[in-house]
Amino acid sequence: MRWDNLVENTRGAGPGTLFAADAVTTRTFDTPEFRGITFHEIRARSIVNRVPGASRMPFEWTVNPYRGCTHACVYCFARKTHSYLDLDTGLGFDSQIVVKINAPELLRRELASSRWHGAHIAMGTNVDCYQRAEGRYRLMPGIITTLRDHANPFSILTKGTLILRDLELLKQAAEVTEVGISVSVGFVDPELWRTVEPGTPSPERRLDVVRALSENGIDCGVLMAPVIPFLGDRPDQLRATVRAIADAGASSVTPLVLHLRPGAREWFMQWVGQHHPQLVRRYQQMYADGAYAPTWYQRTITRRVHELAAEFGIGPTRRGEARRISVQRERLDRQSPPDGPGSTQLTLL
Repeated sequence: MRWDNLVENTRGAGPGTLFAADAVTTRTFDTPEFRGITFHEIRARSIVNRVPGASRMPFEWTVNPYRGCTHACVYCFARKTHSYLDLDTGLGFDSQIVVKINAPELLRRELASSRWHGAHIAMGTNVDCYQRAEGRYRLMPGIITTLRDHANPFSILTKGTLILRDLELLKQAAEVTEVGISVSVGFVDPELWRTVEPGTPSPERRLDVVRALSENGIDCGVLMAPVIPFLGDRPDQLRATVRAIADAGASSVTPLVLHLRPGAREWFMQWVGQHHPQLVRRYQQMYADGAYAPTWYQRTITRRVHELAAEFGIGPTRRGEARRISVQRERLDRQSPPDGPGSTQLTLL
C-alpha cells in the first residue's frame, strides 16, 4: 500500500511520490500536546476496509480514521504499516500522523450504498481512533453518529480516555444496535507504563473509562494486553492488574501476551537494549521461533488470569470486542496471519 492509494485524487502522482501536494495538507501545531508531531491531512478514497480472508481476523470490516499513533507504545505491531507509506516505523510512527479528514462523510456514503448490508465494523484494530489527534480533528462523533443512524453494529478498542467525550452518542447507538467497547490495560505498574507506553493515559485513567462506561449502562471489557514477559508477568503484577480491572466494573478480561512482529520487533528490542539490557538474550530466546511467545507460556498466562478473574468475580471473556479478539487469539496461537500491505491486522495499542 503506497501513499497515492490512500487519497481521492493524486493527479498523476507516481507510486514513489510520498506527498502529492494537491491531495495532502501537512500541518504542525505549536501547542504542548502536539509539539514535535506532524499531521498529514488527506481526503481518502474509502474508509470501510475489508479484511482479507487470509488474515483470519474475527471481523470482516474495519474503519481506521488515522494512521500512525502518538501513544508511542514501543511494542505496537501497527508500526510496520507505516513502511507501506515509505514512513519510518520508529519515531516516524509516533510523530507522523495521517488523518483521513473526510472519514465521516465517506462512511455516510458507503453505508448508504445498496452494496452495504450492515455488517459489523471494528475500530481501533490498527491504531487508536481516540489518540490525541482525535481531540483536534473530532472524526469519531461523525463516525459514531453515522453508525447509529444506520443501526450498524460496531466495536471500539482503545487506550484513550477521550472516548468519554462521545458517551451520549455511544448510549444512543447502543439503543439501536450492538456496540462493543473494550479498553486496553495490560498492567498497572506505573514505572512500566511510563517507559513502554509513554503517550497513553495512565492505566488508572483508562480504568476510570471502564468504570464510567459501566456506570452508564455500557458493558466494557478489558483487553489485558500486552502481558510483557519478564517485566509485567510476575504473579503479584497479574493479581494487581486483574484486581484493578474487577474493581473498575469490567464485564470481561482477556489476556494477550506480547507478540513481536517485524517493525515492532526491532523497535521493541532497541528499547529493551536501552532500558533492560540484561533481558535482551532472554527475549531473543523466547521469540526465537517467530513473533509469538511459546504456546506453553501463553497458556500459563491465560490460565493464571482466568483464575484471578474468577476469584475477583469477573468472567474471562463473555461478550463484545474482547470476546471476538479472544477467539481470534486462539487461532493466532496456531497460525500467524500474513504480513503485507493488503493485510488488516489487530493492533495491541
